[in-house]
Amino acid sequence: MPTISLKLPPALLRELEEEATTQGVSKSQVVRQCLQKGLRTRRSMKKRPSCLDLVADLAGAFNGPADLSTNTSYLDEALTAEHRRGRKNHR
Repeated sequence: MPTISLKLPPALLRELEEEATTQGVSKSQVVRQCLQKGLRTRRSMKKRPSCLDLVADLAGAFNGPADLSTNTSYLDEALTAEHRRGRKNHR
């Protein structure tokens, strides 16, 4: 197995040593486990769909002003309309 070296701050080295002692394995084994887990997590995060992917069929389905997200007067109108309808759980 190829060898690499790295520099660790003292606090991180203490954590690594404590974890190795707790697991009863070498520091190298703990580093390998952490790297494998971190890399797997990172790869799976790349494969997860974005919010836009999840609602792509709804994007553009609303008939209304194009600047709805930037024009606060539309928000004021919507909140006023909700208040008139008696809704109390508005954001």
